[in-house]
Amino acid sequence: MLIEKYDLAVLTPPCEPGAERYSALARLTTDISEVLPYLNATLRGAAYHRAANALTWKKGGHNIAFHAYEIATSNVKDREAAIKELDGLIALVNRTWERQAEIEPDYELHQRPAPLAIFKLLPQTNCRECGEPTCFSFALKLATSQRSIRDCPPIFAPPHAESLQALQAIVIEAPAMN
Repeated sequence: MLIEKYDLAVLTPPCEPGAERYSALARLTTDISEVLPYLNATLRGAAYHRAANALTWKKGGHNIAFHAYEIATSNVKDREAAIKELDGLIALVNRTWERQAEIEPDYELHQRPAPLAIFKLLPQTNCRECGEPTCFSFALKLATSQRSIRDCPPIFAPPHAESLQALQAIVIEAPAMN
């Protein structure tokens, strides 16, 4: 187990007095720098910043940051949910560390493509087969890895073969870590 002890702080961001959302911070007693490339390899849409020794990730509308001695999350609905989320993130780090022999570390920064660039490659039919009201709303979620290319059935039709290939080249579709 990599992280055995940490201090937890849950707060309402000072820029939003009276806000209904919370942020939470785990101050670690262990340096988790070595696990960051493994998280980068397993978390869909994560962005590893090697020079800054940090990894950022979006999960369910929450911004999450992993640093050498801290893990932070924001935009959580209440204190209890913030504590539960950080406990889950600590467990995720520990599971990833335990599985490191099975994972090829990824030291590269994977830039998320701009939603407009994705939108331009989609069929632009607003068919709703993906479950989104418009192709642009689907592009927004695809850019942040909340959705997958396979969620858009029309892109797999023969007339869109070039667009599909271009999407596959720019969209980050790493497997999600459970």
